[in-house]
Amino acid sequence: MKKRIFGWICTLLAVAMLCSSFALADTQPDAIGSIISGMSLRDKLAQMMLFSIRTWKEDASSDTPAENVRVLNDYIRQYIADHRFGGILLFSENCGDAEQVARLVSDLQTVNQAGGGLPMLMAMDQEGGTVSRLGFGTSGTGNMSITATGDPENARTMGRVFGEELGLLGVDIDFAPVMDVNDNPANPVIGVRAFSDKAAVVAEYGCAFMEGLHETGTIVCLKHFPGHGNTDVDSHTGLPLVDRSHDELMANELVPFKAAIDAGADMVMTAHIQYPQVEKQTYTSITSGEEVYIPATMSRTILTDLLRGELGFGGVIVSDALEMKAIDDNFAIDDVLSMTINSGVDMLILPSVRDVDMMKKIDDMLNRAVEMTEDGTIDASMVDASVRRILTLKQKYGMLDHTDYDVSDEAVAIAVAGCGSAEHRQIAWDMACEALTLLKNENDAFPLTVKPGEKTLLLFTAASRVGAAELSQKLLTEMDALPEGATIEGMTIEKDTAEACLAAAKAADHVLLISRAWTSDCLNPATEDGFPVGIVNQVIDDLHAAGKTAVVISCQLPYDAACYPKADAILLTYGSSKMATAPTAESGDGSAWVPDLPAGICAAFGAVEPAGQLPVDLPKLDADYHLTDELLYSSQEAELDAAA
Repeated sequence: MKKRIFGWICTLLAVAMLCSSFALADTQPDAIGSIISGMSLRDKLAQMMLFSIRTWKEDASSDTPAENVRVLNDYIRQYIADHRFGGILLFSENCGDAEQVARLVSDLQTVNQAGGGLPMLMAMDQEGGTVSRLGFGTSGTGNMSITATGDPENARTMGRVFGEELGLLGVDIDFAPVMDVNDNPANPVIGVRAFSDKAAVVAEYGCAFMEGLHETGTIVCLKHFPGHGNTDVDSHTGLPLVDRSHDELMANELVPFKAAIDAGADMVMTAHIQYPQVEKQTYTSITSGEEVYIPATMSRTILTDLLRGELGFGGVIVSDALEMKAIDDNFAIDDVLSMTINSGVDMLILPSVRDVDMMKKIDDMLNRAVEMTEDGTIDASMVDASVRRILTLKQKYGMLDHTDYDVSDEAVAIAVAGCGSAEHRQIAWDMACEALTLLKNENDAFPLTVKPGEKTLLLFTAASRVGAAELSQKLLTEMDALPEGATIEGMTIEKDTAEACLAAAKAADHVLLISRAWTSDCLNPATEDGFPVGIVNQVIDDLHAAGKTAVVISCQLPYDAACYPKADAILLTYGSSKMATAPTAESGDGSAWVPDLPAGICAAFGAVEPAGQLPVDLPKLDADYHLTDELLYSSQEAELDAAA
């Protein structure tokens, strides 16, 4: 009996202690709530804004060229201190070298805190490949290239590399991964930025990329919700429309987003795209006077009902840039502010500031947001909910307790050593080599059989890539893969150089044809962008007439493979970067190149073994050079061949 009574007493004590702990928890102050209650309405709205200042000149009307903002002047310092924005978005114009970026980020945070601001979210688009803001760091290989390796672990590794380098610089958010399903090959803006044209593949590789970023403590922002892959208009220049139903989106575009949300994504970026079967509300365009559908960025149906409700996303929603033509050309600024916030957007990417006049326009936007919240046009409860989500995110990553943003010389030295380190560059190079996809190889055309003293001509369809010829000769020499006395020369096919290119191709011992398609216009020889395609095919005919073989290397969108049916060999690299001359360590550009094209050129000389598999379907062209629904090469067939 005594034991039973003792047991009852212990139970009662335990219950009492538990109740006491619950009561204590109920009386614990809500730290974030306390911060919010102490904020003015203006500060709350500023917390919802991502500010960027890419270039600067004092007088917008002067002929003096704008300068890239890499050091804060007194005017910018005061502006940052006065406004206490929620975050800063950095662009390539802000990024010179690792030391400069680390000190700039430190300065921005310090100035903001001196003005009484909370620590700001520092964000950057570091997707890898064609969208890499850090010219000095590891540009990596792009998403489509990663998928071509056939190993999702590579996506995790590349995400980890980017996260490590951003962290060394003080950058908190990577606006990545791209979760768009590129199922429209004529898409002018996504393309090789996508992992694949298959939703399940994008989900697998995108989530792995996200996990790599998370392993480094980097905040991830998925984009572009609910999907930019099936557009034929770039939202930077127009207002795209995707005519798919809710169920169709759920079965395709939303699959990767749902997978990443379930795996712990913190942020989602919206798309400035019309989805008329989902959001039926229209708006009279301020430019054309035509009725347009409300884009996802301004749609409560899409952001609150679908993203938060059906997909269960509780994190921070950020708009794509509000200066993009899809928004700027069609919507009045008051409506942009009220409709984005009321729809559920937590953070707005403001138009980039370039001068004093633009700063005044940002002031006007903030003042109008305050006025519209005070008069009820903007829902004050939505503002409070957004600020709570933003501060919760900052708290999760330890930012609210961060008070000292001074950067030591030691930290700078570590950043300099870590960004674009030999280890990271090697990872990117190895991955680019793994991704190389030999789509076609007839008559033993690939690799080239180069003898001592022979000249190989690289004919480029884009002048911005011709520096890859010089770089490739350097790399091949270092790898001891170039026969003694063998040389490489690069030329660009343009209207005024076409005849010289044809003559040089006839005189060369070997020719590599480097094709770069960045839009579907590049596939049509009747267009200005596609003009070089006709010359490439003429070179192929000339080579065959001389008893030689023709090798094409595709260095961007792989869809240009359909342009060259008579080529003996076609190699896909899925990426390249601007390289008018070979980058050098002395110029500070030592790693400012994407490794895919150099790897492809080296493979053509037998120094690298292509092992990639096709990550997307490649359609045929019709007589008017339009991409069709009929497939030329299937990614599924490539997977079966690889498995066999």
